[in-house]
Amino acid sequence: MRADALLCGKEVNVAGDRLPEEEGLLVERLADDAAYFIRGGRLLERRQTPFQQIEVWDTPRFGRLFRLDGCFMTSERDEFHYHESLAHVAGVAHAGPRRALVLGGGDGGSAEELLKHPSIERIDIVELDAGVVDIARHHFHAVHRGALDDVRVKLHIGDARLHVDALCAGGAAGLFDLIVFDLTDPVGAARALFSHAFFAACRSLLAAGGALSLQVGSAAFQGEQVRTTLDELRQAFRVVQPYLLYVPLYGSLCVFAVASDTLDPSVIAAEEVDARIAARGLDRLQHYNGAVHCAQFAFPNHLRGLLG
Repeated sequence: MRADALLCGKEVNVAGDRLPEEEGLLVERLADDAAYFIRGGRLLERRQTPFQQIEVWDTPRFGRLFRLDGCFMTSERDEFHYHESLAHVAGVAHAGPRRALVLGGGDGGSAEELLKHPSIERIDIVELDAGVVDIARHHFHAVHRGALDDVRVKLHIGDARLHVDALCAGGAAGLFDLIVFDLTDPVGAARALFSHAFFAACRSLLAAGGALSLQVGSAAFQGEQVRTTLDELRQAFRVVQPYLLYVPLYGSLCVFAVASDTLDPSVIAAEEVDARIAARGLDRLQHYNGAVHCAQFAFPNHLRGLLG
């Protein structure tokens, strides 16, 4: 199978020259003028759903990975960087999360991390594309580890915005301790999910002490997106704490954030984070610990203005 060099579905041109076509050359666009590639991939499956094109590749460096419309989403060897940070920075800061709402997350990675908390009673996943869930069940057990079939997990196939609107209209205020945005970037249909109005709707669904967590974008390559999203969050929540994480598959230093009216994970000492990890039996973590928790809130000088 020949794989053309792609930039999220588009041909790559560097200095006017197209990158050479190679077997299994996968290219991820970081900006209009920057990209990186993975070589040696073998296509396992490609399918077109009503929403997007899904590809599953087997690669020497990342193992199995999947892409949506030519953009890298997750891989079995490095997913722990993203999912552990997305779930546990807010989850460990919380006194004992019982109910969580995951928007997107059809690969099951965020749910798998949240289920490690012994206090969790229910997780609702709202995934737009049933094809993502099917791909995860067939190819990515190393990511979800059975979480999609856990009795505490309720899977909803549908639009996250409509689902949240229905919950708000149905009197579900204060239902969730954690809301996790495990979504694609805020482009196209997903853009409305990163607005002040939608963040405010999610805020109304949070119980006292609850928090929302999400990835905001690349610090180096999506500065305006990062700034805009943080501004929208700060219009909806009293406390917004960005934090930093390098994600190998994304090829960049990424900005995440926790938003809440009362919960501030940046003030928790490393020793307290480690104590909570031990008390909750979170002993299968590959990335996250007390020192990492605190380090993620340390911003280099050149990013302080961007992150506020």
